[in-house]
Amino acid sequence: MAQALATPLAASLSLICNTTTTRIPNSLSFPSPTPPKFGGLSIKCVRVGGVEIPNNKRIEYSLRYIHGIGRTTSRQILVDLSMDNKITKDLSEEELISLRDQVSKYMVEGDLRRFNALNIRRLKEIQCYRGVRHIQGLPCRGQRTKNNCRTLKGKRVAIAGKKKAPR
Repeated sequence: MAQALATPLAASLSLICNTTTTRIPNSLSFPSPTPPKFGGLSIKCVRVGGVEIPNNKRIEYSLRYIHGIGRTTSRQILVDLSMDNKITKDLSEEELISLRDQVSKYMVEGDLRRFNALNIRRLKEIQCYRGVRHIQGLPCRGQRTKNNCRTLKGKRVAIAGKKKAPR
């Protein structure tokens, strides 16, 4: 029984440790360092502005994943750096450093969210029209509220005792 189990192991070891053709090459070649892949996903990611931006998209589009950077800002960043709009994973380290420096000049992510929250809190404290609308959870830019604005109002609430008029 033990010899039957050891036979396939010995055959596989002889394939792995094939020492019949031992040749020493004149030059050593190492495989190029590639990021490990698990299930088709690459582990290498680029962090710009505190956000991991996608590797498989062009820079102009992947910069838009950062809160506070839209279409015009991402194009302006590329123009300021005089950088080609290539795929993010093809960027060199120098290009990544210059891209991070350029993005850090803008108010993005947490700073921008904090700035907007402080502005809304200020409007609520001084009880101006926009602040009151924020408190009530209604639109504050003049939209009609009879039919729409479900995003701010929330789901419809049925009123007990109210019936539709017969036609």
